Amino acid sequence: MDDSLSNFNSDYKNQMKIGNISKVYKGLMKYLMNLRSHFLNKYPDEFSVGSFYQGYMDISYFPLRPESLRRQKLKIGLVFNHEKFQFEIWLVGQNKKIQKDYWDWLKEKSWSKYKLSPSPQNSIIKEIIVKDPDFSDLDSLTEKIEIETLGFIKNILEIEILEE
Repeated sequence: MDDSLSNFNSDYKNQMKIGNISKVYKGLMKYLMNLRSHFLNKYPDEFSVGSFYQGYMDISYFPLRPESLRRQKLKIGLVFNHEKFQFEIWLVGQNKKIQKDYWDWLKEKSWSKYKLSPSPQNSIIKEIIVKDPDFSDLDSLTEKIEIETLGFIKNILEIEILEE
């Protein structure tokens, strides 16, 4: 199968003429940037909030990094998975080696609080926090994401190797 860009030109043009995809994408990006601002403003002393990564309509995310995870060269990714239309939270390493080392360590330890990612390629742990989000009530959605995110961070910080 030839996946060259020209094979998809007419589909892309048709979808852009309809306009729904670009409107939804713009709305999603606005919500995600507001969600990032929410964490940045509400938790300035608990963790640093990194830059927003818009992505290629695969995932969009921003990192959250409590100081203790920063020292371990780890961070939390708050991710919107476009294909699955869900919010996920990921534990990721600062680089691929660190990520693989922690993935191997948790696999050996048989830690069961969260399921490990199938491989350490993109994350150490990948957890769904909101499946099929309801964007008609943004305050409730933000609250649910916040509760799930804070719970995930709390559980990750309890892992023995991450304790100082």
